[in-house]
Amino acid sequence: MEEIHLEKFGSDDFDDYLKLYSNPDVMAMITERALSIEEAMQKYQKVLDRNQKFKQFGTFKVYVGLKKFIGLGSLVLNEEVPSEAEIGYMLLPEYWGKGYGGQIASKLINAANHAGLHKLTAIIDPNNTASKKILLKNGFCTVKICEMDGLPGEILEKQLSQ
Repeated sequence: MEEIHLEKFGSDDFDDYLKLYSNPDVMAMITERALSIEEAMQKYQKVLDRNQKFKQFGTFKVYVGLKKFIGLGSLVLNEEVPSEAEIGYMLLPEYWGKGYGGQIASKLINAANHAGLHKLTAIIDPNNTASKKILLKNGFCTVKICEMDGLPGEILEKQLSQ
């Protein structure tokens, strides 16, 4: 397995972003449906705004080798509680089950520790056993299972050492 690299999404990266958000297999455990180009564009503008606003936080394209795009990772600061952030990750289906999700989670956790955060949160579909396994392996614990925006959700947390 190749080592992954993370780099913030920029204005020229929408096509890669769209590869994830328009893929029904990727989105099945997130919104239960692929997004239209217009919906993805609206979300992407928020990604770009957040990426500009925060130096250490944001949404990152994940690539291997010579910039081969495989997915994304996000470390989004909780602006109401700036010692906390939410992590997330998405991979194109051809990279599922190859250990890349664990690598992304590990890099995001390291970045959170480096930024001096105290707590990380992750929100997943309770049926996404692969993602749950990655989070549990990285020290997250389930704190709540509930409906979120009309969809099933499981909230996991990890306390970070200071």
